[in-house]
Amino acid sequence: MKEILINEFDYNLPEYKIAKHPLEKRSASKLLIYTSGKISESKSEAIASFLPAGGLIVFNDTKVIQARLIFHKDTGAKIEVFCLSPNSPADFESSFSAKNKCSWYCIVGNARKWKTGKIKLTTAIEGQQETIFAEQISRNKDNFTIEFSWENSTLNFAQILDNVGVTPIPPYLNRKSENADKDRYQTVYSAHKGSVAAPTAGLHFTNATIEDIKNKSIKTDFVTLHVGAGTFKPVKSESIGEHQMHAEFFSITTDTLKNIKANIGSITAVGTTSVRTLESLYWLGVKLINKASIEALAQWEIYNLPTDISINTALDALIKHAQANENKFSAHTKIMIAPGYKFKIVSRIITNFHQPKSTLLLLISAFVGENWKAIYQYALNNNFRFLSYGDSSLLEKQKP
Repeated sequence: MKEILINEFDYNLPEYKIAKHPLEKRSASKLLIYTSGKISESKSEAIASFLPAGGLIVFNDTKVIQARLIFHKDTGAKIEVFCLSPNSPADFESSFSAKNKCSWYCIVGNARKWKTGKIKLTTAIEGQQETIFAEQISRNKDNFTIEFSWENSTLNFAQILDNVGVTPIPPYLNRKSENADKDRYQTVYSAHKGSVAAPTAGLHFTNATIEDIKNKSIKTDFVTLHVGAGTFKPVKSESIGEHQMHAEFFSITTDTLKNIKANIGSITAVGTTSVRTLESLYWLGVKLINKASIEALAQWEIYNLPTDISINTALDALIKHAQANENKFSAHTKIMIAPGYKFKIVSRIITNFHQPKSTLLLLISAFVGENWKAIYQYALNNNFRFLSYGDSSLLEKQKP
């Protein structure tokens, strides 16, 4: 698998096929349906009619944070700080609640103009002028560790981001973030702050669409995976074995684990983030049974783990573990899902159309096989809109 060449997952995506803005109505987007090897199309608002009654649909309820902060040096130089994940406090909830200071792993734009010293951002928050400072603590090849500080002890870091941060829309949109993005680059069911990119398959859903799903006796449930900036990281190596996946934090409750176990064989995952979370669960259950650490799942680790443990047995182990830990389970996952992977949990995926030569396209190829080419060619030929603000697809897993 590591020898798979990324050029085999390339296709011509004209710039005009990339949706630069969302449609006025979320559920008005087009929906490609791929089932039993056949392709058809409809609208996202009708998705309930294409899902089997009695099944389970799983959404990712992460919430996008206003992760971009614009600072200025005394010289006037503009420095953009893109918050990736918390350093101290290390967990998201504690970092968002932090008063006076906290530190994050960040990407820094125009870093050559900022070697040392504090830079500042002055703005009005709730009618009061506030100054937020940023200072470099350390740096490595991939990112900086930045400490943020402010004097007003009634403000926490979440309030600062909400008031002065900018929505981190994808770089391939080639435009600045607009006020409308703050709402539209967010799912209607978003709940837990932590993502720096939206789980974009969920952008098509409205409360009415979800009600239609429930009215068809389809169960709904949620996992939380905080999407990292690595989701936009292109595969630059010739073979996928040289590409480094990013770690993403996810969490899930005992009740959701039980719901997943009860619906194996009829689970629809909304977005590749939900897929990564759901498939990680089986392998972490396998690790738990083998008395290995379950704090994280490495990129290629799953391909060296035992495969003779049943799905129910693996999930039972996780359920028991979660019950002993306040009825929730969390970990980090780096799994690379590529052609040759055998899906354990997910039977259908609702997902947007992804960039050429991306790890997300590798995942889709693993799910539908070589038919991904016909699916994408159909979308290109039939005026589907691509990438984050584009149209969607409902894909059925290829038969063994």
